[in-house]
Amino acid sequence: MPDESTIIVAGHICIDLIPEITASADSFGTLLTPGKLVNVGPAVASTGGAVANTGLALHKLGFPVRLAGKVGDDAFGGVIVEQLRRHGAGLADAMKVDAGSHTSYTMVLSPPGLDRVFLHHPGANDTFGPEDIDARQLEGAAIFHFGYPPLMRRLFSDGGRGMTEILKTARGAGALTSVDMAMPDPQSASGRVDWRAWLAAVLPHVDAFLPSYEELAYVLGEPGAPLTLEALRRFAGQVLELGAGAAAIKLGEKGLYLRTARHLAWSHFTPETLAAWQGRELLATCCEAELVGTTGAGDCTIAGFLAGLFEKKSPEEALAFATAVGACSVEQRDATSGVPAAGHVRERQAAGWPRHGVAPELGAWTPTGTPGVFATEE
Repeated sequence: MPDESTIIVAGHICIDLIPEITASADSFGTLLTPGKLVNVGPAVASTGGAVANTGLALHKLGFPVRLAGKVGDDAFGGVIVEQLRRHGAGLADAMKVDAGSHTSYTMVLSPPGLDRVFLHHPGANDTFGPEDIDARQLEGAAIFHFGYPPLMRRLFSDGGRGMTEILKTARGAGALTSVDMAMPDPQSASGRVDWRAWLAAVLPHVDAFLPSYEELAYVLGEPGAPLTLEALRRFAGQVLELGAGAAAIKLGEKGLYLRTARHLAWSHFTPETLAAWQGRELLATCCEAELVGTTGAGDCTIAGFLAGLFEKKSPEEALAFATAVGACSVEQRDATSGVPAAGHVRERQAAGWPRHGVAPELGAWTPTGTPGVFATEE
């Protein structure tokens, strides 16, 4: 049974198939044309999705974690469970194997110089519901993180009722709750969801909401909104108004933005530490890294952020560590191979790991004293 030093990572899990693409092109349209043969290198086959990416990143960093996802009883499902067990004893104990279901998989196409394209089959994730979370596994957990509900049909198609039930169960067990998103497919059922209504039902039960900027713009009804400081503030403000305690918005290579409510009810924090988190607006820029692949970089950034919450760090420390973990991730082609132990990440930070500057479209910011972390100029 997990103790109060456990982090639970639940939600979407799949197999990622990532071929090495060396051919360059101006667009996918010129790379993938009918009848064309594209030579590729070896493929990486690894566990993917929020459960594997965020969960295994936390495990590799050295934090105690349990993974809760759902797979089929097919070959891919067996591979996922076996891979998780090889990473660590007990990691897969809360995984559900659904007889007769197919396991989710994603083909990740990531040519040099182009953003990634995902070919995704949701599989057993579509049937995931509140009964797939074992409340006994949550007893005493410090943090409960749930990832990718827009890729899980039952959880996006019921107006947020199932997601709310899961989060209430986690909070009832005493856990701080966090939720990550994924981009809804406009051509699928998830693209027809009233996402603002879904958020209105779910966010009052979320302590930390962790979407990307593009995902957040979409679910708030402004898909394609240009990234500006004004837009960030507007979107984060709406998240807080809908009931979340904090909005941590991933900005890709431009960093990680945080805005928090003036009054937080995070019971695991001391009053002094909690005061440092309340009513804050911060931006962390990314560490410089040799870019090999961006698959799972956002999930690993979340792992670093959750690690900061778990250790009750200041928001500046949590953001700096989160973006450093994300930078480690992009130095390998898959999501988590580049993630080392937390001590190694901190050694790179302490050695003066260079960081990018603040993107011009994000306006003027003031250094906080923590390298790479800024507060807005008022």
